[in-house]
Amino acid sequence: MPVITCIEDLKRLHKAHTPRMFYDYAESGSYTEQTFRENTTDFAQIRLRQKVAVDMSGRTLASDMVGLPVTMPVGLAPVGLTGMQRADGEIKAARAAEKFGVPFCLSTMSICSIEDVAAHTEKPFMFQLYVMKDQEFLEGIIGRAKAAGCSALVLTLDLQILGQRHKDLKNGLSAPPKLTPSSIADLATRWGWGLEMLRTKRRFFGNIVGHAKGVTDTANLSSWTAEQFDPQLDWTKIARIRDLWGGKLILKGILDAEDARIAADFGADAIVVSNHGGRQLDGALSSIRVLPEIVAAVGDQVEIHLDSGIRSGQDVLKALALGAHATWIGRAFIHGLGAMGEKGVTTALEVIRKELDTTMALCGERDIRHVGRHNVMVPANWATDYA
Repeated sequence: MPVITCIEDLKRLHKAHTPRMFYDYAESGSYTEQTFRENTTDFAQIRLRQKVAVDMSGRTLASDMVGLPVTMPVGLAPVGLTGMQRADGEIKAARAAEKFGVPFCLSTMSICSIEDVAAHTEKPFMFQLYVMKDQEFLEGIIGRAKAAGCSALVLTLDLQILGQRHKDLKNGLSAPPKLTPSSIADLATRWGWGLEMLRTKRRFFGNIVGHAKGVTDTANLSSWTAEQFDPQLDWTKIARIRDLWGGKLILKGILDAEDARIAADFGADAIVVSNHGGRQLDGALSSIRVLPEIVAAVGDQVEIHLDSGIRSGQDVLKALALGAHATWIGRAFIHGLGAMGEKGVTTALEVIRKELDTTMALCGERDIRHVGRHNVMVPANWATDYA
């Protein structure tokens, strides 16, 4: 068993274990991947303030996210096709999160269905919604999330139109994978992944197949999804979804202070500062770079979360120091899942927790809720580089 010291170790194992099309799906951005890269490199520009001669005993990472207690302010973000990274991937990730005491959010584009995940977990999880044109499907999936007892609806706002991801097109991404000479050759070297997939019945988009009108198999699934993302999503439609849901609502994909003010006035329980992991608008600023402006605009009105670019506990602390109330990880836990299944997700969370705890202590803090701007140093031109 290899010694895992950081998320990069899990990433290497993930790449070795998982078919190329699914690894590339997770580890890529749109177009030139500029935003994808800067999501992580911008974190590296923020420096930490070391403090000494401070009592570091009795430390706690406990916090809350939309009123729910968490062992640390880190949730597992919604990631499509998680069940293709590892058989039954969403169930494994949800179980790991539940045992660890952090939130799990299931994607609309998951392989395991809402009902599957609910049947294999004990505590409520969150559900992420992509808004589709098909109103019957939209109302149905919201009703299914309510019936499953989901604790919050995470409404994604930045995927009305799909950003182009070159690797997915070149790899012929599909679930399950299409059998071509190149994919067969690749799958032949990932026999462990293949054996697990053969043993599971969950190989399709479980929230869609059999639930959307006319979608009974993969043959009609791809054409349905290509046409269904609703380009007309606006605040009026968001209000209707809020009223239909009736529970806690998190708005994901906020990257602009004006949009943040609208979301706060709208009454969202939380917003997620996010650029979809660099997978949508290439050339947009990183989430961490726009965070201070959004905090300045609405920090006292709505709970602010951040995703995109977090690969370590230090990244978590930097986001909290710049004003985020909580954070979400996507690729970090996917690398763990692809590497070692449920155990790998737990390992990813443990890596982040240990680094977060150590960094917090060396910055002179004992309670994660007390971390703030005083714990970090940012470049003098951080907020003025772009106008």
